[in-house]
Amino acid sequence: MTAKEMFRQIFLSRLFRRMYWTAGVLALLLFIVDSFLMPWYVNRGGTLTVPNVVGMKEEEAFKLLASKNLQPKKGEVRPDNRYPVGHVVLQNPAADQIVKSERRVYLTISGGELSVIVPSLRGRTLRDSKFMLDKAGLRQGAIAYQISTELPEGTIISQDIPGGNKARRGSYIGIVVSAGESIDSIFVPSLVGMTLMEAQKMLKDKGLKLGNITYQMNADLLPNTVIDQLPRENEIVTTKKEVDLFIAQAPDKGAKVREN
Repeated sequence: MTAKEMFRQIFLSRLFRRMYWTAGVLALLLFIVDSFLMPWYVNRGGTLTVPNVVGMKEEEAFKLLASKNLQPKKGEVRPDNRYPVGHVVLQNPAADQIVKSERRVYLTISGGELSVIVPSLRGRTLRDSKFMLDKAGLRQGAIAYQISTELPEGTIISQDIPGGNKARRGSYIGIVVSAGESIDSIFVPSLVGMTLMEAQKMLKDKGLKLGNITYQMNADLLPNTVIDQLPRENEIVTTKKEVDLFIAQAPDKGAKVREN
């Protein structure tokens, strides 16, 4: 018997015929399950599209979902700057997804903007107050100056949101700074980065005088640019106070000092 005749007898045997029938029946069952039974099971309760409830009040979102034959469930409450307190900020499943009837929809609710405790700044210096506000997640707002016989120059008298109160994170806190007892007290403007001519005009406009000018070699700045000043920005001085300037000089010209 040849190999060809042997394989032919095996393929035509009763065992292989049973295997053929079994494979055919399994393929048919898989087709029926995939084409008919699974779609029927998935859709037996009906399907629907999840509505968008983000931005709605919690009560309104619950009513709408319930009217669509869905089961709304309240999830976590978290701070949110986009939506007011009690409004939906997130939903799961998301809007426009196709789900079965009676599907649970979990809602995340806004707890409102994140608030922080405003620190008390009275009696602090400007530098200290800025550090405290930064640490609390707040910002230094407008600075006003006021004559005070109670607090020394440069210390904070009051703030527009009192210490201990809550404020939205990132809010600006305005402050009033003591200018001392003299009515002639003013704060020194920032002159760094100006040209010498611009700085002279600024000092004159503020009622201050130009003091010593020190030229320093600097290859990074244009000549005659103010590098530094004494007294520095926001220091409290009396009118006609002299302000010393440090001016950029080209390296090849050396350094010199001119006294006024």
